[in-house]
Amino acid sequence: MYRHFGEVEAAGTSPLYERVAVALSESGQALRAIEAAPARKRHPAVILAALHDLALAGRAPALAAAYAAADGDAAAAAAVDTLLRMTDSVVATAVHRQTRTNETGRCAVLYPAIAEAARRVDANAVGLIDVGCSAGLNLNVDRVGITYSNGQSLGNPSSPVQMTSSIVGDRPIPTPAIPEVVARVGIDLDPVDVTGADNARWLRACLWPDQPERVARLDAEMALSATAPPLLLRGDALEVLPDALARVPADALPVITTTWALSRFPLESRLRFLHRLDEAAAGRAVAWVSAEGVGVAPAIPTLGDRRASGHSIIGLAVFEQSALHAEAIGRCWSQGRLLSWLADS
Repeated sequence: MYRHFGEVEAAGTSPLYERVAVALSESGQALRAIEAAPARKRHPAVILAALHDLALAGRAPALAAAYAAADGDAAAAAAVDTLLRMTDSVVATAVHRQTRTNETGRCAVLYPAIAEAARRVDANAVGLIDVGCSAGLNLNVDRVGITYSNGQSLGNPSSPVQMTSSIVGDRPIPTPAIPEVVARVGIDLDPVDVTGADNARWLRACLWPDQPERVARLDAEMALSATAPPLLLRGDALEVLPDALARVPADALPVITTTWALSRFPLESRLRFLHRLDEAAAGRAVAWVSAEGVGVAPAIPTLGDRRASGHSIIGLAVFEQSALHAEAIGRCWSQGRLLSWLADS
C-alpha cells in the first residue's frame, strides 16, 4: 500500500511524499510501527499527515528541515526515524484525527449552482447549510473570487481567496450573484474549528509539504473564515439537519450543499436525507445543491453516465409546496477544477 501510494498516487505530484512513502515501504521496522495503529488508520495519507503535524509543531525538527528544503532523501530518512522514535505520538494523532481535504475548487461549482437555486425561487437572501462541512470553508463561497478559463468571473474580485476553474464545453456559467447570505451552518460528525491553532495546523498537515501554493491558499481561506466563523454543528446529518434548518430565517431560502459527502451514507440513509429535505419544505421552499459521484445523490438524474466514470454530477433540487424539481445542471472533475455547465440560464 505504501509503495503504491508513493509510486502511483504521489508520483509526479509530490516528489517528497513519493520518496517518503517508498522509504517507509522498504523499512520493516517502519511497517511494524504503523501496525500499532488500528487498521483503518494505517493508510499513507493518515500516517504521513500525522508525521507532518509533528514537523509543523516543532517536535520533529529534522523532518521539518527536510520538508522545507524539499530534500527527498533527507525527508525519507527523517520520516522513518521520526516514526520509529515517536510511534506513540504518530499513532495517537492518527487515531484522534481524520484526514481533511478542503479543496477550494468546490466553490467554483457551488457558486453558480447556489445562485441558480436562489434565482429559481426568486430569493433575496439565502441560508447556507453544508453537510459534511469539515472546517466549513465551503460556507465562504460568496466571499471568494472565482475566475473561469473562458474569461468569466464570479464572487469578490478583491477577496484574499482567489481560485480558478477550467470550463469544459461551450456553455457559459450563469452570471447572477449569490444574494445576501444570512446564515452559515456546517454539519459534520467531527467539525474542525479553524480558529483553534491545533486544528489549523492539522489542516495544513493534511496537505503535501512540497505544494506551497496549496498551503498559502488554505491559510488565506482559514483567515477569511476566522473573520466571520460559521456555526458548526456536531452530529449525524439526518439528526442535526432540522436544527440547522431552524437557524435559517423564515424569509431566506435554505440551501443545503453536499460535496462528495453522501457517498459515505448507505442508500437507505441517502433516501432518508431526501425525505428530511421534503419534510422541511412543508412550510417554505428548500434547495439542495449537490456535487456527488454518478448515481450517488438520490433523485438527481445521471444523464446516462456510468458509475465510477471519473466525473461527478452537479445536482440542483428545489422542494416547494410538496413538489420536487430535481435536475442535473452540470458535470465536474477533480473536485471542481474542471466544470461543464449544462442547465439553461
